[in-house]
Amino acid sequence: MQKLGYSTEDVAFREEVRTFLREQLPPELAALEAQHSHLKRRDTDPWQKLLAARGWAVPNWPKANGGPGWTAVQRHIWDVEYGRANAPEYNIIGVGMVGPVIAEFGSDAQKAYFLQAIIKGDLHFCQGFSEPGAGSDLASLKTRALRDGEDYVVTGQKIWTSHAADADMMICLARTNMEVKPQAGLSMILLPMDAPGVTVRPIRSIDGIESINEIFLDEVRVPASAVIGEADMGWTYAKFLLTAERTHNAYLGMLHRYLDRLRIATAGLGPAIRRRLVQLEIDVEAHDWSVLRVRLGEDERLGGASASALKVTASELLIRAGMMEVEALGPSALVETDGRTRALSDWVNRAADGKMNQLLYWRAATIFGGANEIQRSIIWNTLAR
Repeated sequence: MQKLGYSTEDVAFREEVRTFLREQLPPELAALEAQHSHLKRRDTDPWQKLLAARGWAVPNWPKANGGPGWTAVQRHIWDVEYGRANAPEYNIIGVGMVGPVIAEFGSDAQKAYFLQAIIKGDLHFCQGFSEPGAGSDLASLKTRALRDGEDYVVTGQKIWTSHAADADMMICLARTNMEVKPQAGLSMILLPMDAPGVTVRPIRSIDGIESINEIFLDEVRVPASAVIGEADMGWTYAKFLLTAERTHNAYLGMLHRYLDRLRIATAGLGPAIRRRLVQLEIDVEAHDWSVLRVRLGEDERLGGASASALKVTASELLIRAGMMEVEALGPSALVETDGRTRALSDWVNRAADGKMNQLLYWRAATIFGGANEIQRSIIWNTLAR
């Protein structure tokens, strides 16, 4: 029988991670992360450079590409402890999605230039996939990239693009072949955000933050060398990227952060909410083990459906946790119309500022990375084979 639990080596690694975060994570950055979502790169870049110096800036990358070479269990431990320490997300599109795609499918020149720039935090990316008429159904996107000599000319519109105002580059999914079926005619293009013809307009979301944007591409010219891998193979590369995104969207660290806060917020409250907290702890623990099983590749037959299941479960757990926290805090969690909260006690000042904002943001977790309805269809179609 397989023994559940960490080995002696894993426990030692966890202590190493905890010590590093305790000693190196700036307290003011941790406090900022605890109180707000969507920190700016000016807040997180110094931290990423510190991680890069330690060799821990890209925990999800293999050692050959600059990653730490961690096992699946070590990566799992890192995610949990990183979230519990209130350490911030950093360059998430570049580290979590673009880097792995370039490492897997990019040219040698793209790998040589982009991977190190991502690790050091010198380049930030946004993800240009969704469009006004093509959100979770990427085969319907209409942005075109037409070949013109040694260049492609990109024209179209993207929407719900996170962190675009802070980004140097976009990984853009565009249609390069109109003569084949929709999925077969897409390409993935590395597009500079300061190129002529790129316009970024922020969208104010329900949580009062302007982290998402719409982007207009008006005959943006990029060299043919900006295409990742082969032209017209973007659908394959996008599926690879979205699987990585949905595994990230398991939000292990964030869920454990919520549990830590809820143990404080519910102390002294009635038994009903305490029972709900215990049930949430059980469900997060089950989710934990599911994530680890996926990372260990225990059931490869499920493929991308496993990542879809993690994404659906995490989004629902985050909403449950957020609602419970707001309920426990009562009026202290209320949000002003400009997206800020007013703390009503010392504890709220330290740990509860912005909780209604965060709950409102987690509503979007059921949509971004592919709506939960689409994820359930992927799961069903995989199981029904």
